[in-house]
Amino acid sequence: MTGQVIYRKAFFDLQLEFAAAVATDTRLPLARAVREYTNVCIRFGLGHAFDPAHPAWCAYTAGLDVADDPGEWTYRFYLGRGPDAGPPNVVATFGCFAYASTGPGRIRLHFANADDRGRSPLAAEAQAQRREELAALFEHIRRMTSAPPAIIGASWLYNLEAYRRLFPPSYLATAQVLRGRFQRMPLWGQFVDRDGGVRERPAAEFRARLARRSRMDGLDACFPLPVLGLEAPADAFYEFHGI
Repeated sequence: MTGQVIYRKAFFDLQLEFAAAVATDTRLPLARAVREYTNVCIRFGLGHAFDPAHPAWCAYTAGLDVADDPGEWTYRFYLGRGPDAGPPNVVATFGCFAYASTGPGRIRLHFANADDRGRSPLAAEAQAQRREELAALFEHIRRMTSAPPAIIGASWLYNLEAYRRLFPPSYLATAQVLRGRFQRMPLWGQFVDRDGGVRERPAAEFRARLARRSRMDGLDACFPLPVLGLEAPADAFYEFHGI
């Protein structure tokens, strides 16, 4: 999930637990494990370069090195950075969906919980609205592009039938597991609830897997749901949504 969310401290605590485990296994400094294996750098609004020399990152790590409570320091630093800017290069937003340009002829889909009715955005009673939003999004893409672009998705959400049924079968058929996405919200988003807090059931499963991790399993195995990457031409979406 993406969007204008104020994340709660529990979300950062969960990531710091993972970073601490990585630091133990690899003997990396904790600050480097946080930068390379969590979404914290992006949540600070420091972009996707993950530059260890960025002045804001240096200020954070200087405090982290001496903090009695790394979680408290991390959360206070996050709150001091201001509101989340959301995903980069977004062209247009339609309800819970948005799209961004990632290069010539390539468009990336984004999803955020923007349902204003106090329900799950993927609830059965919300399906018609989500389909209308996607239809509007693809109508816009068709107007704005001279040739059908490639549509790209990458998220844990593609593991959920309630999300999958919004998309054409030919797109879903391209799904492949993407590993090593530790810095990205499409992996960490599976733990976040609508208020920016932590969903207890997947977080508990994550912690249990983290406790029994082994080098043979790999760090990706700590996450209950993998990131799935998909790609299909826009024509498949035009046909699916009757555009």
